[in-house]
Amino acid sequence: MPHEPISVFDMFKIGVGPSSSHTLGPWRAALRCLGTIRSRASLKEVASVQVLLYGSLAKTGKGHGTDIAVLLGLCGEDPVTIDVNSITPKINAIHATQALHLGNETVIDFPYPASVQFLVNETLPYHPNGLSFLVTLKNGDNWSETFFSVGGGFVVKEGEEKGGKDAVDLPFPIDTANDLLHWCMKGMAIHEVVMENEGAWRTEAETRKGVLHIWNAMKECTYRGCHAQGELPGGLQVRRRAFDLNKKLIKGKTYDGYDEWINCIRNGGADFTYILDWVSCFALAVNEENASFGRVVTAPTNGAAGVIPAVLQYYISFCDGNTEDKIIKFLLVASEIGSIFKKGATISAAMGGCQAEIGVSSAMAAAALTECMGGTQRQALMAAEIAMEHHLGLTCDPIGGLVQIPCIERNTMGAIKAITASQLALQSSPDYAIVSLDKVIRTMWDTALDMSSKYKETADGGLAIHIPISLPEC
Repeated sequence: MPHEPISVFDMFKIGVGPSSSHTLGPWRAALRCLGTIRSRASLKEVASVQVLLYGSLAKTGKGHGTDIAVLLGLCGEDPVTIDVNSITPKINAIHATQALHLGNETVIDFPYPASVQFLVNETLPYHPNGLSFLVTLKNGDNWSETFFSVGGGFVVKEGEEKGGKDAVDLPFPIDTANDLLHWCMKGMAIHEVVMENEGAWRTEAETRKGVLHIWNAMKECTYRGCHAQGELPGGLQVRRRAFDLNKKLIKGKTYDGYDEWINCIRNGGADFTYILDWVSCFALAVNEENASFGRVVTAPTNGAAGVIPAVLQYYISFCDGNTEDKIIKFLLVASEIGSIFKKGATISAAMGGCQAEIGVSSAMAAAALTECMGGTQRQALMAAEIAMEHHLGLTCDPIGGLVQIPCIERNTMGAIKAITASQLALQSSPDYAIVSLDKVIRTMWDTALDMSSKYKETADGGLAIHIPISLPEC
């Protein structure tokens, strides 16, 4: 059965860290709850709201800021536009007053943290990332609704067959890599197929503008992360490293803003070690911002948000990719590979472990870089397959439930693997490839089904239990 069409702007969403499934998804679910209240009554008629978190959301929700995200959503804040510097004061105010400004319209009593329950021993059957909102009106009427945050900021309401998007008919429907290759055989590059499909939602000019807006958010995040010092929040006492690495690599050169910074990087040399260090620096920068509740782009998730910006920044800085057309081409290709993984497997670590996040982002970046470097459609798909093949079985075992260790460093590994996969594919003939992208996606899903739940973003296994720590209460 064909899957629901996925746009480039579904795969790439601007939001707030540290997790797309545990922060952005619950935030969006809370906003949808507000919409339900408005459709059934009015916000001023609400007496109370209670939130129940299940499964992975309960087990790692404190480290991922799930409760914070839900509160901000119930306040009507937009994750795309909120001033990230206002988040802590807003949460502190709710805690101090034990009241919540529902939808920014009316104040209700909100005993916090008691009104957000972490049900660590309960999991809902549809997906590990479940949350319910219990709404009571002043006249005594009440109801509940349940949502599932299924990865990458995608949210499904219980009972919905689809994610709530308006259906469209694409000129080139794609569910598998083989489908994509079929349309490419008509003489089109991957990015051209994607752009034609995006036309089902909006004009090409609007798509181009939107993709460049996504890239602008990515590059701003990278630049901020390379120039921010200090310690990451959460209690692990993880020190930011991108700042020191950037300072070391830039070798005392002065600059004012992103463009001058990139020129300094370009003119700094192109030896192997230097380039690898910069790729690591770019990835660290993004995910240190993500861990700090900064503004990032899900690519396809927040936990893996650094891979695609790092590889795209590599392409811009060292491969003459600094034009709008090339940047758009890169992101269009990457989004299509991500959507194929989502349709054929998962992009949720709570369902598939970290292979579903870092592995997918690495495959997306590898395919995009390959097409941008002149590779054929088959070589691009081969690059995606190589990248994922060497992430199969990667577990999600965040220490303390925080998106920090091993998550931040894994983005550097994913970016470097993507570049290596691209280079291998560009020097290979796909005609002799033994493993196809569709086969590796199926293998990834089978691996996800076989993987123990303790390695699926629960902090019940792996590093999370072998590095025991005591974190302060959120």
